[in-house]
Amino acid sequence: MKIKVNHQYKQALILRTDLKMSTGKKVAQGAHASVIAVEYARKYTPAIHQAWGKEGQKKIALKVTSETDLLQIYQEAKDAGLPCSLIQDAGLTQLEPGSKTAVAIGPAKAEQVDRITSKLKLL
Repeated sequence: MKIKVNHQYKQALILRTDLKMSTGKKVAQGAHASVIAVEYARKYTPAIHQAWGKEGQKKIALKVTSETDLLQIYQEAKDAGLPCSLIQDAGLTQLEPGSKTAVAIGPAKAEQVDRITSKLKLL
């Protein structure tokens, strides 16, 4: 029997598709974004961080097609007061130094994350 879990909290990882990153590079950039946002949440919203952890740390991977779109999503999350991070690549492998590659939003209440990300498509 499968038990349905009602997730109240989630994290969204948003990656740029216009940079043509390899799959491994996308995973690394998303992981960087996730860790930084989670550390922020652990420090500033510890109750939400704990609840998200107990629910299984739900994440969703989404995409944008430009730096402008990525920066807009990041700004919306900041303006909403949500834990978030913006990743800029060091430029050691595939990308130019300073390339903005990924954003993480949350962990936060799912409806707050959805207000910002619902228009985005799955990665």
